[in-house]
Amino acid sequence: MTNHVIHPNPDLIVGPDLRESWNTAERRRWGFHNLYRITRYGMHLRSRDVLALKHRIDRRIGDMDAVRRLTGTTMFSAMVVLRGDTLVFEKYAPDFGPDRPHSIMSISKTAMNLVIGRLVADGKLDLSTRVREYLPEIGSGYAEATIQDVMDMNIVNSYDEDYSDPMTAALIHESAMGWRLPPEGTPDETDREFLCTITSDDLTNHSGEPQYKSSSTDVIGWIAERVSGRPLREFFIDIVEASGLQDTFYMSCDRAGVPNLNGGISLSARDLARYGLLFTRGGRGIHGQEIGSDAFLTATRAQTGPFYPAPASDMSYGNQMRTNGRWVGHGGWGGQFLFIDPQSETVVVFYSVLENEDASDWQYQLETIAMSQAISLMEPA
Repeated sequence: MTNHVIHPNPDLIVGPDLRESWNTAERRRWGFHNLYRITRYGMHLRSRDVLALKHRIDRRIGDMDAVRRLTGTTMFSAMVVLRGDTLVFEKYAPDFGPDRPHSIMSISKTAMNLVIGRLVADGKLDLSTRVREYLPEIGSGYAEATIQDVMDMNIVNSYDEDYSDPMTAALIHESAMGWRLPPEGTPDETDREFLCTITSDDLTNHSGEPQYKSSSTDVIGWIAERVSGRPLREFFIDIVEASGLQDTFYMSCDRAGVPNLNGGISLSARDLARYGLLFTRGGRGIHGQEIGSDAFLTATRAQTGPFYPAPASDMSYGNQMRTNGRWVGHGGWGGQFLFIDPQSETVVVFYSVLENEDASDWQYQLETIAMSQAISLMEPA
């Protein structure tokens, strides 16, 4: 009998620094460019019809100091700007390109704005309801929270998201997501098994600032399935078709096939921009189908959720989106941002991979937002 040599998957094993191999500072760029094929489980979707993009490059965008600075570093991967269905700016790093998928991390959360917005508009969901009414098996970390507070990142529980701490819950969560191997001798668990372990003695957010927890998005998606009776995969088929994506939509899943809503999507920059246009159209797809809700997007921009501290005190978090009352958007851990200005029908997609140890830089994200906002306020050429 042949003696087989067996060893843990080298890309997914947690090393001495308590991070997966693909997520170490020296390999993170490769990891973010290839996460769609690194994770243990996943699904991919293609749209039947593609939204064709017109091309009319606006040279003023490329001449902006902020654009030159942010696209001129070794961290940069891609940047795309649309005004409606017109491509007005596009740039890629030498090791990237227009047909390459990139992890969008927490930008994935914005899909729940569409899904929940549609359920609310259809009268199938009341956001004032407590989570336990739909998920009686959930732990104390969410049971007594209202769905609205979970949507707004406005609760306190044992889940923390400090990427400078290798033992933060957000990184431990990655085992249930299929992004890393569990500790030796520990069985694999599903994402929802993990969610039920989150606890809290007092859910009240006394700080008044967003309490960002990726687990909250997965809880919201679980509720959406319970309320609608539809698997999440069907919602994403609808979203992909409504966006008119050209290339493949990749979504990582847990071992039970549940999509990792908190950060599992990988897309080309052009396709993320096509997706962003859903929000400029008030949640309507390329054929006019209602995927989200214009009224819900308006409520999102009303800034009823918690506000960030200075220097971002004009920005709040609500309904799985950041907003300043005009634009909506979301950042992705490691250097991504999706910026959407419904008023000017401008979408800015920015992909990069931070090279510091914890892949976090709040000032860098604020610079990306400021650049995007300046672009959205430009008069059409």
